[in-house]
Amino acid sequence: MRPPEHGAWLRRGISRDGGPLVEREHVVWLQAGEYYADSRGFAGVTSYDGGLVTFHHQVGEPGLDQGMLRRDGGNLVETGTNPDGSTFREVWTPLPDSAGPAGSWRAGDCQVVRVGAHIVHVDGAGGGYLRGR
Repeated sequence: MRPPEHGAWLRRGISRDGGPLVEREHVVWLQAGEYYADSRGFAGVTSYDGGLVTFHHQVGEPGLDQGMLRRDGGNLVETGTNPDGSTFREVWTPLPDSAGPAGSWRAGDCQVVRVGAHIVHVDGAGGGYLRGR
């Protein structure tokens, strides 16, 4: 499925190579149109080729993430294969208060995405999450 055009998501956990679903950090992903920001420290644009969703890292941590998205109740489940051949499964749950203004702003090596009350800022030093009003 396509990535959501407007959404604020909290990662509930990640499974690597079929292992248990675990979460050791607070990870927020915001999507505003084609623009996204991930509080782990990367942001950019997404593309969809009819099967794979690609998160193009254009700010912050370099790289490229590819996976498939599917709905599981109210959650999104992302599955894929890393460049080293290992697999992953991430479960994302919607954050409350994501209705309202949404957009993305970029200046130099900084990108900010806002979705409702949620803001993720990414620059060369990493990422950060802020919950506004």
